[in-house]
Amino acid sequence: MNNPRSSLYDLQMFLTTDYPCSYLPGRQARNLVADPGATDGRLYTQLAELGFRRSGDHVYRPHCRGCMACRSLRIPVERFRPNRAQRRIWNRNRDLTVRVIDAEFKQEHFELFGRYLKTRHASGGMDPDNPENYWSFITSRWSPTGLGEFRRDRALVAVAVMDRLDNGLSAVYTFFDPEEKARGLGTYAILWQVAEARRLGLQWLYLGYWVEQCDKMAYKTRFKPHEIFVAERWGWIKLDF
Repeated sequence: MNNPRSSLYDLQMFLTTDYPCSYLPGRQARNLVADPGATDGRLYTQLAELGFRRSGDHVYRPHCRGCMACRSLRIPVERFRPNRAQRRIWNRNRDLTVRVIDAEFKQEHFELFGRYLKTRHASGGMDPDNPENYWSFITSRWSPTGLGEFRRDRALVAVAVMDRLDNGLSAVYTFFDPEEKARGLGTYAILWQVAEARRLGLQWLYLGYWVEQCDKMAYKTRFKPHEIFVAERWGWIKLDF
């Protein structure tokens, strides 16, 4: 629900109960969540600047007891330069076409999502057989969300879910054909979103949370330069080729 009078100063925040951490085994996590009834596109940008992230209707930031391992990471699209491996992946996927559509449920997307989860995140706690759970995770009632369809001829090989912010794109989630391992579609989707943000004249691509101790998050730091949100401000990570 849009509320033009809302601001960060009067936005209510809620704290979740503890739950098992998805990134670090044996730890408990909890989130600080912005009031979903008051959040809108303008506040979403401001919250992203403060390290928040969207999942469904909720915009949240980890607020764990005695742990600050989750760090928001964003790429400055004008300064970004792909490394050699990323350039190879870009060239490898030149046969793909990409079309951005408004967020709408498509059975073809849902089936690809299910195949992706069963292969790549079988124990991740998400239900690939439930369309309602899928759609409530992908979209919200208020966010400006687009779906990037990546196709080889007519075959759908990947979908990138991205939100349009005032100053950038937020890469919400990407899922792809698990049989297309050689393409590096996860990396390619990020490279494409960097290029798309640049085309739109936006400043940032937000990649969500990076956890240093979590190997499955390591790919995010390969996009350089980037900024990491630490101690309530963004700090540069320098180029290192």
